[in-house]
Parts: sequence; C-alpha cells; structure tokens
Amino acid sequence: MVLVLCIGDLHIPHRAADLPAKFKELLKPGKIHTTICVGNVCSKAFLDYLRTISGELHLVAGDFDEFPAPEQLVLDLAGFKVGVVHGHQIVPWADPDATSLLQRQMGADILLTGNTHRFEARKSGSCLTLNPGSATGAYHHQHSEGPVNPSFVLMDLDGHKVTVYVYQLVEGEVRVEKIDYTQPGTTVQL
Repeated sequence: MVLVLCIGDLHIPHRAADLPAKFKELLKPGKIHTTICVGNVCSKAFLDYLRTISGELHLVAGDFDEFPAPEQLVLDLAGFKVGVVHGHQIVPWADPDATSLLQRQMGADILLTGNTHRFEARKSGSCLTLNPGSATGAYHHQHSEGPVNPSFVLMDLDGHKVTVYVYQLVEGEVRVEKIDYTQPGTTVQL
C-alpha cells in the first residue's frame, strides 16, 4: 500500500494566502508516503512546507511557477505508471481526447493534471485521469459561475486497486468522497 497526496494550483501568495487550516490539520507528516504536486505552487516557502508532509516530493512546473521543475514526469508507484503534467500544455484545456493522447504518449496508467482548479476523475481508455483541483480554492478566470471549492486527492495504491479519496472544503466543512478503481493486468477499470 502506497498513500499518495495529489495537490496543486495553490497560487500562494498571488491568489490565496495559504492552504485552508482544516486541510493543514489533515496533512500531518508521517502519514503520507509520496506527495505529487501538479504545479502552480508559486511560493518557495509553501514548496518547503510540501517537503515536510512526506518522504518524497515530485513536482512539475505550472505556468505561474518561477522555480525550476520539469514539464512532465512519469513515476513508477506500486506497480502503476503515473504521469504528471500541470495541464496548461493540453490544448484545448482538459479536453478528453487531448488528455487521452498525452496519457498514451506518456505510457501512463494514471494521469495527474491540474490547471482547471476543479476536481475531476475520469476513465479515458485504459487510463484513470485525476485533477486534484486547487487546494486553496484559488481563482481561475474560466470559472464565472463562482468560487472554486478547495480540494486535494489522496490515492491509495494497493496491488491492482486504486482508491481515490477526494477532500473538498464546502461551506467551511471538509467533505470526503471515496472512488474505487481496479486494474486487471495493466489496465485501470471502473
């Protein structure tokens, strides 16, 4: 079992002051094995905070990050190939066909993206695509319908099974949704 924190689109301090206190209470050091950030941290101080959460931190560059980081990563975690990209490179943004093409090019079983600031989980071909949303609820110009609920994802990778826990801050309360996926051989299924 490998517990992975997926987080991103924080935009600290430009669009948000900090991670919500209720999320900080949950993200204590020593519980999570690996942290994956899909970019737009924007603050070296917050990047240092992310390093305290788990023994490993993997990071890709967002379009607003000013420190060096790769554009994409492919990680081997608990038998899964996990592709990581911020998502501003996917044109049109979050397009299912363009995302599926990128997943195939990366050879990923699970693709983690960001950029839209909204949580999303989708099966695309044989790939599980996850966007953890914005952990701070940072403003995004494409969301005219109102504020974004802050969110992050914990993935429990265990054998051929992926359990996704979605944490969202809704009206001041943390809500958790559980989503199960299984992988026979090398293909993720709903």
